[in-house]
Amino acid sequence: MPVAKGTALDPAETRAGIVRSATTLLYQRGLAGIGVAELCTTMGISKETLYRHFGSKNGLIHAVLTARSDHVVRWLDDAVKEAGDDPDDQVTAVFDALGRWHAELSFRGCAIVNAATQQYDVEIRALAGRHLGRHRALLTRIAHDAGVRDEVTVGKQLLALLEGSTVLASLGGDTDAASVAKDAAHALIQAGR
Repeated sequence: MPVAKGTALDPAETRAGIVRSATTLLYQRGLAGIGVAELCTTMGISKETLYRHFGSKNGLIHAVLTARSDHVVRWLDDAVKEAGDDPDDQVTAVFDALGRWHAELSFRGCAIVNAATQQYDVEIRALAGRHLGRHRALLTRIAHDAGVRDEVTVGKQLLALLEGSTVLASLGGDTDAASVAKDAAHALIQAGR
């Protein structure tokens, strides 16, 4: 991220670049797995720059997790939109997207849930709650569109399958967790109609 001498700096661009770089590092190493000095050295920024833009390492972590949540929610929303209007196809799209993510070599589980379990921080836990709530809203809408009688309960059940398959894939190395969850999701939708 070093900038040539005499180049004008755009604070928003600098901040976004730091968030992008830190996202990869914090996901790979965990929140406590890298200190401020190493984080700054690896990203090619000074501690002053980090503190000016984020106030602290925790401020950077919050910015990273917020951006990650927005990215993941958009990614699943896009998968659902690409699947068309059929709720069964939308469920398939969600769990197929998860399966592809679980198969990536860099996969380490859900960064937001990981963060909430790695470090007790009220703001991180609240962010994780909002993140899961956004997933639940998408899944509840799919259940509603599928004609499920109790879409709120089925939405929660689908969320449990989504998060559970991610945990099984990240901690247990279960390569077909998303596929198994997809079958269970379709059974839940069918039973709820």
